[in-house]
Amino acid sequence: MDYRTPLARARGLGSAKAGTVHWWMQRVTAAALIPLSLWWLTFIGHLLKSPYSHTVAWLSKPLNGVLMIAWVLAVFYHAGLGLQVVIEDYVQTEWLKIVSVWIVKLTLVFLALIAVMAIFNIREMV
Repeated sequence: MDYRTPLARARGLGSAKAGTVHWWMQRVTAAALIPLSLWWLTFIGHLLKSPYSHTVAWLSKPLNGVLMIAWVLAVFYHAGLGLQVVIEDYVQTEWLKIVSVWIVKLTLVFLALIAVMAIFNIREMV
């Protein structure tokens, strides 16, 4: 006995079994970004009213450096998850969908690596 809908039988589509993890990771990163973004706003406030040397010294403290790296990684990962959903929902051509998701993911990984390396370079300046 086949319990699939006629449309699922016709297309041969079933569950990809990855949507739940994707959904949860979007929620987890969104929840993590709330306190991290409040800390980031504190950093921006410090950045705007302090000289460069004080800002570098503040960012070179271990807690602030770790929080900045966590914020960068969470932002880029969350953005990648969101852009993947947009591409999967609105791009109709299958090969273009796959290529677009890969390009977005590789670009975001590359940008996150550059950002983390920049944070480490600032920390070494002190």
